[in-house]
Amino acid sequence: MTTDILIVDDEADIRDLISDILKDAKYSVRTAVDSDSAFKAIAERVPSVLVLDIWLQGSELDGLGILEMVRKKYPHMPVIMISGHGNIETAVAAIKTGAYDFIEKPFKEDRLLLLVARALEHARLKHENLELKTRGKLETTLNGSSQAIQQIRQALEKIAPTASRVLVTGAPGTGKEMLARLIHAKSPRANGSFVVMNVTGLTPDRAEAELFGIEDSNPNGGAEKLGLFERAHNGTLFIDEVADMPLELQGKVLRALQDQGFTRMRGNRRVEVDVRVIAGSNRDLESAITAGHFREDLYYRLNVVPIRMPALRDRREDIPDLCRYFLRRASEMAGLQVRELSEEALAMLQAYHWPGNVRQLRNMMEWLLIMTSDSREPISADELPPEILSSNPVLARPETNADIMSMALRDARELFEKQYLAAQIDRFGGNISKTSHFVGMERSALHRKLKMLGITAAEEKVAG
Repeated sequence: MTTDILIVDDEADIRDLISDILKDAKYSVRTAVDSDSAFKAIAERVPSVLVLDIWLQGSELDGLGILEMVRKKYPHMPVIMISGHGNIETAVAAIKTGAYDFIEKPFKEDRLLLLVARALEHARLKHENLELKTRGKLETTLNGSSQAIQQIRQALEKIAPTASRVLVTGAPGTGKEMLARLIHAKSPRANGSFVVMNVTGLTPDRAEAELFGIEDSNPNGGAEKLGLFERAHNGTLFIDEVADMPLELQGKVLRALQDQGFTRMRGNRRVEVDVRVIAGSNRDLESAITAGHFREDLYYRLNVVPIRMPALRDRREDIPDLCRYFLRRASEMAGLQVRELSEEALAMLQAYHWPGNVRQLRNMMEWLLIMTSDSREPISADELPPEILSSNPVLARPETNADIMSMALRDARELFEKQYLAAQIDRFGGNISKTSHFVGMERSALHRKLKMLGITAAEEKVAG
């Protein structure tokens, strides 16, 4: 995937030389000869890197003047200054004004390519650092060995190298954004930006400004606010909770997807972009279409490749691996010793229904590590949070079940068996084979026992 570079130089032979060098390195290149044409090019699309000559004949502003304006409006865009009349004072002035680096003419091809590569990497790291500060540590690992996760991994390997749009659905906390990041990381666009937008709670005007940006009233002013579509040029835009997008904005998004271009708010200049769009939703978009809240034509534009992220309760066999992974990661972040979970604690965690899915599990592992950090022993069941303990009292503290103390032995044993087997069935997601193997009963004997106790497993519900 190419990166957009703008060259501003008044000498045609220098422009052509730099352009040829960068094109040979598979960069996308545009050129300008003076400040007016430079600002016009930036207004059409903000480049990834600006290569700017200091001395520009016949230009209203010289390179330092352009640099000063660019740094005010686009502080994260790296600028490489070039000059055939360079001296120490000029280089220092350029760096102080905000240039990434300075190179003298004539320059070696390798030197130019090295500076461009470093400038792009510098911009990428600044963007990632900003995102890390505002969003916390990003999760980009698809953990687990369940059949559902294996199928998603297989789909990921096929989807990522293509340019196809993807619609990722699933309940909150299942990892929709994480999957979108993985698709981007494994795609030819991996060196481009991964930009996230959550439209939930945004007014139509605010959402449009976020997506498409706002045009400066100055004829050569470019973007007053850079939109996410523009920031994601040559990269990936993830629109999270797309079902919440205002209906009046959906038509504009559809046209942008069809044309790979748009017009900023308050503007009349067309901005062309190359963006892969991945959409996420925890709602049923087909129901939203029926209710008149979502455009059917936009749905089919987004739903080229559908992927559904499973709820954690539908992949319970992954919970032990996920727990170990999140405990290890939390220990690295907090500088604490890694803790293990006891078998009893793992059993309770597997039996829990996890309304918050993987996100809830991750947060719980961080909480456990902090709250139990003064011990080197495995985390026991009675150290788990109250919501886990109250959800499965038989596994947590069977001795505290006061009802058993008032029963005859036969009734107490039947109650315990019912609670125990119901908990194990939940733990293994209703899988009779896995449950029978764990509890040490033949599959047929377990079926008879469950029927006698009035317990219906998920496999029986499906079969029915």
